[in-house]
Amino acid sequence: MRKAILPAVIIITSIILITRIFYLQVIDETLKLKSENNAIKKVFDFPERGYIYDRNGKLLVANQPSYDIMVVPREIKNIDTTEFCSLLRITKDYFIKKIEKAKVYSPMLPSVFLAQLNKAEYAAFQEKERKFEGFYTQKRALRDYQVKEGANIFGFITQVNEAILNKNKYYNSGDLIGKQGVEQQYEEILRGIKGVKYLLRDKHNKIIGPYKNGQFDTIAQQGKDLTLTIDHELQKYGTELMINKRGGIVAIEPKTGEILALVSAPTFDPAMLVGRQRSKNYTELYNDSIAKPLYDRGLQATYPPGSPFKIITGLIGLQEEVIDEQTTFYCNHGANFGRFMKCHCGLHTLQLNNGVYKSCNSYFGNTYKRTIEKYNDSYYSVDNWANHVRSFGLGQFLGTDMPIGSKGLVPDSKMYKKMYNGAKIRSSYIISNSIGQGEVSTSTLQLANMMAVVANKGYYYTPHIVKKIKGQVLDKKFTTKHYSTIDEQYFDPMIQGLSDVYKVGTAWNLKVEGLEICGKTGTAENKIRVGGKTYQLKDHSIFVAFAPKENPTIAIAVVVENGYWGNRWAGPIATLMAEKYVTGKITRKDLETTMLNGSLLEEYKRIENIIFQRKVDPTRVQDSLNKVNVEISDAKKEEEEN
Repeated sequence: MRKAILPAVIIITSIILITRIFYLQVIDETLKLKSENNAIKKVFDFPERGYIYDRNGKLLVANQPSYDIMVVPREIKNIDTTEFCSLLRITKDYFIKKIEKAKVYSPMLPSVFLAQLNKAEYAAFQEKERKFEGFYTQKRALRDYQVKEGANIFGFITQVNEAILNKNKYYNSGDLIGKQGVEQQYEEILRGIKGVKYLLRDKHNKIIGPYKNGQFDTIAQQGKDLTLTIDHELQKYGTELMINKRGGIVAIEPKTGEILALVSAPTFDPAMLVGRQRSKNYTELYNDSIAKPLYDRGLQATYPPGSPFKIITGLIGLQEEVIDEQTTFYCNHGANFGRFMKCHCGLHTLQLNNGVYKSCNSYFGNTYKRTIEKYNDSYYSVDNWANHVRSFGLGQFLGTDMPIGSKGLVPDSKMYKKMYNGAKIRSSYIISNSIGQGEVSTSTLQLANMMAVVANKGYYYTPHIVKKIKGQVLDKKFTTKHYSTIDEQYFDPMIQGLSDVYKVGTAWNLKVEGLEICGKTGTAENKIRVGGKTYQLKDHSIFVAFAPKENPTIAIAVVVENGYWGNRWAGPIATLMAEKYVTGKITRKDLETTMLNGSLLEEYKRIENIIFQRKVDPTRVQDSLNKVNVEISDAKKEEEEN
């Protein structure tokens, strides 16, 4: 019996293998299609990418035809390379280099020889295409931007690289893929599905018809359209207001988490990254290490939040019951917390309301001191405070549907244990956190989300930039509420203080007749270190707001780098953006004119001189630095007078 088992196993196994081989080679035709069969030519039909619209149905991104010249190295036969190169205006060295690269990819498969020909170039080549065996044209769709704003939102499309080809089998050499912005985040939705045609060739390599009467051919499926949450008119207005400035604007609809505007300055026309000049233009943008137009300052840049952070300091103080609305602190041009913290309030007795609208360092320093000293375990106190802060979306990736972002920083006990070698943390060591000047750092998006929490009195939705996908349901994470650790009852007195900022406080000169805006000015200290030296620069101008006070429809954060104090640049821009969105018009023409015509380019030039001081006269650098410091001093004096 045992002797019969082995032969039986061998016979059965052989039958199975023979049957499988017969099936694959005779019955299953798809194996032929997957092989590099000389008799079958695979031709792709590329679909149009999905269109992109704004929240009001305005078309932002469409498509335009483009043509690539493809090459199959093995099929190149006796072509006149001189005529070929002259026709396409390329050098013979370029020709040889591209052919060698194509051979490395595959001698028998098509790859892109020359990409993105315009209609005139395509027409000229098509007339003589029959003379250049091994080359053929492939029609594709490139982006056609209907607007000049929003390059940081859209991203761009480019050819796949070898890493992507090795990782994702959907793509072939020369295929296009979304990079950055929604083009990258929603690539699989926007790209559609390629169609494929299998064509049969004779022994002379001529096409004689479809393989198996087109039995295996598939039809291209166009990409799905996206409707963004962006209001293009608001995006455009914000872009105009930020001309000749650096920074970011983020506006959010509080009740939904929909991003209404995402402005990064400086920016560029998205059409620069379309066509034959895309590579050259991208290189120039990428190499601009000073202005950094490819760097999204709304999502990636982080800054000390400055005085807007006092909102959180006050709310935590109320929640922890270390203060109430009547708690009083005295400000004598500041307060002593082991070291003196200056304040522009002067001599005042302050409670929560005027502490907010006067932006008193003393008031919020004392509130923070009480919060940290509430518990005997200082590390527990810090973590308790940090948990409150994080509940506003700070110190974390918010989970937006954009492929980039910054966590910022909310310090905790783990960080301070390293800093202080496990010693007890005294509130005086970290008192700067109270006014947003300590270790805390935030992105503009996080500050806008923080204001959405305040506007909603305790909750927020994950900020997102896609409102609707044709034929698809939006991800549930964008419709799920996230609650802060602060009870709803504590938001009302804070909101009243923020409203009074416009009425009698640090933004009194920005008020808009008929529109009640709640806001907070901010001035964040700004230093750079070059060659072992620390240089004090003009502070960043920061402003956060929401409007209207009742049933708010917009929460906004604006950061203008090196823009003095909050109500000089960021405040007017935030006010104008809020008024335009809520009322659809601008009444503060004085602010608008100043912002549209204003420029900080001279300040940025001084910073460049400091950074690259080894290339300029050291005397001029020092003069520039002195001028910066004098202007900082003058600016602070002017702010105190206001």
